Amino acid sequence: MAYRTSMVLLGTICDAQLSSTFYDGACPNALSTIRSVIRSAVSKERRMAASLIRLHFHDCFVQGCDGSILLDDSSSIESEKSALQNANSIRGYNIIDQAKAEVEKVCPGVVSCADIVAVAARDASFAVGGPSWTVKLGRRDSTTASKVWLLVTFHYLQTILTLLSLNSVIRG
Repeated sequence: MAYRTSMVLLGTICDAQLSSTFYDGACPNALSTIRSVIRSAVSKERRMAASLIRLHFHDCFVQGCDGSILLDDSSSIESEKSALQNANSIRGYNIIDQAKAEVEKVCPGVVSCADIVAVAARDASFAVGGPSWTVKLGRRDSTTASKVWLLVTFHYLQTILTLLSLNSVIRG
């Protein structure tokens, strides 16, 4: 009986409900504020759209879309930024910082960096004539990063790609 109770409690605690209207009450101008920053950045440098989409992909790749890609090295964090796969290849951090600063002016302490990264990717795509989509909001920012998991994930990805290549060679 105790086992079932703890499972129910654990399920309740971990049940995240993302919603496209998450900030409608707490920060109704959040999305338009982010959009304004992204449009401005992309109008200055069109290539920034691809960079922001890539930044979002790399954020989601390791621990989920949690903003961990934004964390800097510290005594307790070995940042994903400095991993070989990300170093000198990911850009757009400054645009996310600018969007966060503008959102903080409108509603301090409300909008997560993880959500800003996700919305920025969508808005960047749309700004250059690409698709738009509904972004589910309400992510919580990570307080940890995992350079080790990034390395492990890339290793397995490379192994899978190698196996797929071998499979296509074998089949002709």
